[in-house]
This record gives sequence, structure tokens and C-alpha cells, in this order.
Amino acid sequence: MVLYRLADGPDELLPPKLNQNRDSVASSSGDSIFSLSSDSKYPSGVIPTQRGFVPYAYDPELDQKDEPDDDDILHRPDFGEDSRSLWSWRGFLNLGVLVLLIVALLTLFICYPVLYFVRNNARNLAIDGNIRINATGQAPVLSTIVTLLSFQLPQMIDPDTPDAAKTRKGFDGFDYELVFSDEFNVDGRTFYPGDDPFWEAQDIWYGATADQEWYDPSQVTTKDGHLRIVMEQVADPTLNHGLQYKSGMLQSWNKFCFTSGYIEVSVTLPGPDSNTRGYWPGAWTMGNLGRPGYGATTDGTWPYSYDECDIGTFPNQTLKDKSGPPAALHSDKSRDKYNFELSWLPGQRVSACTCPNEDHPGPTNSKGRGAPEIDILEVERNKTDGSVGQVVSQSAQFAPFTHDYLYKNDTQDAWWIYTPDLTHANDYKGSAVQQAVSALTTLPDDMFQGSGQVFKTLGFEYWANPDNRDEGFITWQSDGKPTVRMGASAVGPDQGEDGSGVGQRLIPEEPMSIILNLGISSNWQKIDLSTMIFPAEYLVDYVRVYQRSGHINYGCDPKDYPTADYISRHQEAYTNPNLTYWSQAEPVGAGYPWPKNSLVRSSS
Repeated sequence: MVLYRLADGPDELLPPKLNQNRDSVASSSGDSIFSLSSDSKYPSGVIPTQRGFVPYAYDPELDQKDEPDDDDILHRPDFGEDSRSLWSWRGFLNLGVLVLLIVALLTLFICYPVLYFVRNNARNLAIDGNIRINATGQAPVLSTIVTLLSFQLPQMIDPDTPDAAKTRKGFDGFDYELVFSDEFNVDGRTFYPGDDPFWEAQDIWYGATADQEWYDPSQVTTKDGHLRIVMEQVADPTLNHGLQYKSGMLQSWNKFCFTSGYIEVSVTLPGPDSNTRGYWPGAWTMGNLGRPGYGATTDGTWPYSYDECDIGTFPNQTLKDKSGPPAALHSDKSRDKYNFELSWLPGQRVSACTCPNEDHPGPTNSKGRGAPEIDILEVERNKTDGSVGQVVSQSAQFAPFTHDYLYKNDTQDAWWIYTPDLTHANDYKGSAVQQAVSALTTLPDDMFQGSGQVFKTLGFEYWANPDNRDEGFITWQSDGKPTVRMGASAVGPDQGEDGSGVGQRLIPEEPMSIILNLGISSNWQKIDLSTMIFPAEYLVDYVRVYQRSGHINYGCDPKDYPTADYISRHQEAYTNPNLTYWSQAEPVGAGYPWPKNSLVRSSS
């Protein structure tokens, strides 16, 4: 067999000899002659040595004697016929790497975004629409100073708070440290939604108490180093939602909350003097599960502070068949409009009896939750016969109720009045919608708008220990002095034949938000316009919150009493003030299912 191969050397294939003198080429026809010089692209002179293919003899039988190449087996017709399995360790490895690659891609582009959304959704909802909070959750404060805008991170403690006010010795003997303050020293602040990291002025009608004012954010500003809440008469009620008065309510709901501690405000009150009658100034706190003025959120949560699974969680505090107990069926201390029934509450919505898998804010369905209330101040004309001047009501609201709304006051630990010359127990102890533990303290005459406007401090100190609930207490103060103290035993169980059957009510363990407002309602007191002036000013010099050293606990979503996820899952209730009920259909309710109670509603 003859094959060809590439020549290996210059002597194996040489070109033919050429005429070295020939420097022109003629065509075979003789029609043309042209010359090729040595610098032509195709020179006709000396041709350099070239290589090419040379023939050689090939014998196939000689290749059979050589060692096989590494890849020869791949060309055999029978390759693969002796394989015992379609799988191999190498195949498994290849497949495993492919699966891992797919899982990694899915995690990166699907699982991680979903996880990030779930973990941050509550925060995003909390800051949604707040132009001062960016996507990372940072909230620079916008302050107007003359005509310059300066940006700074929000500070829990106002830089204008005096150093001497950053610690205190508690009425309980413990050391307290400042965790939050607002001195309101920067003039021109506003509190529309998104204006402030800690406060928001409301744009609502407070229908729960049939108020005669509309709360408008324009009525809440800062001036001359104070927070100003102004109430005005409206010439044309049709331009004010049909209401005769316009005023302000400022809340820290879902922005700043604290659990146990001491809160103090320094205020002056509206009116020409201490004999005014008609205003309803307030400074108070409420559990963050209830948003003040948003009735659907407080339906079944206010003013519950209860962690028992018993009849206290039932609607109206009566048995399922309405057969008792007698103390709930009739109370002489109730009112005719409530048919003298002890309770008209719908039952504790998120109680310790909540069935598994039912809607509940956590941390478990067996944890009783609610929106309790502790009031710093509610001011009214002294209603005692023959009395003059103003008194401040300092109280806590509880549910469920004892028979006839009674609380224990037979020991100094349960109830103690520090200033009997100024303070006495409030005769009002509750109604079918709340039980109140309250005292009334006479206020100085010089703190009113027309009689000096001298700032006075009011506040309360409280302690709640879920691990030892008997330690709980609330101590109120007026003008810097403690006025009255109630202990946990004051709202203890009410068992026995004459009792309502409820267990221990709790000194509030929920995260508490702050509310400052100036209302007007005949449900609070008689309105005597001849004793009132407009515009009426309710001034707040500062708000300060302290907590025991070593027991700092502020924030609206603590792990043991979470609220953020629950709020985010029920936005209709928490953003629509026109709703009154949790489970009724629109337009009056949010339409959410009422969680099943294992003792009342059958658990499935």
C-alpha cells in the first residue's frame, strides 16, 4: 500500500530547475509577453526550497504489533457491552453537583428574597410612608432652625435634657435611668404622618367617647420651647367633619413603647382658671395591640390585662348558656343603659384560651394578651358638692371585672394614699365596659392658661414582673410627690359564691405607647362654655421615660410580647379609624375571624 507523508527534510523533495537568465514569460499563444522581476509578488527568478508530500510503503500488519493507544478502546464496536449498571460513582457525583448548583440558584434568587421579605416586612410596614426613614431603617430627624435644614439621626434622649434629669431614685427605692425624652425645644415642629420618628398627630374623630372635637394634625405644633395642643371653636362645622371643635391628639403608637418604668410629663392646662369646666386634657398610655381611636383594634383587647383561661375571657363574663354567674348577670353598680349587667365586653379576643392554629399575636396561643391602659392624667372640675378647683384623675383600667367593680384596699400593699390632704379614692370604679382603679388629686390654681401657666409635673411609676406577678405595682405622682399606690393584690382573683369568677388581673406587661390629647365630651363632664376660652392651649414642656437600671425594656415589639407581625397582618383594622368591630363585616367592622376560645367556641 502506498501512502503519502509530509517531507521531513530539504533533500526529500526539490523543485525543478529553472533558467536563471529568464526574466520574462510569454503566453503559449504568443499574444503577450510580461516580465517578472525579483521584487514581484510572483518572481520568475530563484525559487526557494519548498516541502511537499512524498510517497512511502505502508504495511497494516506492522501496526498490529505496536502497543494500543489510550483511546483505542473507544473505537471498538463492543465498547460498553460488558457494563453491569447504568450508574457509577462518577455519575452520582456529576448529578450531585448539578443538584447542588440548582439548589444554590433557587436559594439565591427565590428563597433568600422571600426570607428577607418575611423578616423585614414588619419593619418596612412600620416605616412605610415616613419620609424621614430610609430603606435601611435609619431615621434622620428633620429640624427647622430659622431657615436652615439640618439632618441628624434620631436620638432617644433629647440633647436638651439636663444632665441632672438623666437619672432618678424611684419611689420604690431603685435607681432609674433615662431611656427616652422629648423637650420640644425646637420651634416649628409638626407631627403629620412621616414628620417625626417618635410621634404622630391623629386625623380622626374619637367616637368611642362621643367626643365633640375632630383631631386634626394642624392643631399640634411646637412653639416657645413647648408642645402646643390647641382647641378651637369652628365657625362652620361643615368644614370640620360636622363637629363644632377642632383639637389635637399626639401618639407614639407603634413608634415608641416601654414596658415597666416611670413616665413624667410637665404640663399646663387650658382654661381661664381652675374653675373651668368642659375640657378633657389627657396624658395616658395603652398597650400597643390597641391603636387609640381605631375601634376595631381595641374590640376585645381593651382594657384586658389577663392571662387566665376561665370565665373572665367569655363574652359578658357569663357562661355559654347565660346561666351565670349571678355577679355577672346583675350588678347594682352597673348602669341602667347596660341593663345593670356587669360586662358588655365581647370577651378577650386573644386570650390564654385561644385554640391552636387560631389567629393570635403570640408568642404562643396560650398567652393572654390585650391593650391595658394606665393614665398619667385626666383633668376635670371637682365634682364634690361645695368644692371648687380642678382635680386630676390618675387611674388604671382593667378587664375582666370583679363583682360590682370592687378592688381590694384593705392592706397598704394593695392600696395606699400618700397625700390624704390632696388625694382621695375615686367613687367611680367602672361600668360595663371597664373597671377603674382611680384616685383624685387637687391641682394647683396657677397651672391654667389664664392663671399663670406654671408648669407642673405628673406621672406614674410601675413595675410588672411576669416571673413574679405579685411584685407588680403602680405609683402615681402629682407636682413631683407620690399621691397613691396600688399593688397587684388590688386586682386579685374574685372567686366564691358572690364573686364574678375571674382570676388575677395583671399590672400591665404589654409594651405601652404614649398619648397626649385635648378633648371635649359631655361623657367626661358637664360642658359650661361660660367658664371656657378659645383658642384653648394645653402645653407640654417635656415627656421623659425612665427604667430601672439593669432592666431596660423599650420598643413596641418585644420578643415576649410581640405586636409587629400581628399588626402587619391586620392592616385594615390598624389603618381605618372608621371601623368599630374586629369581626363584623364592613362598613362597621374589619371582617377578621374571631379566634376560637377553647372554653366558649368549639375547637376544631
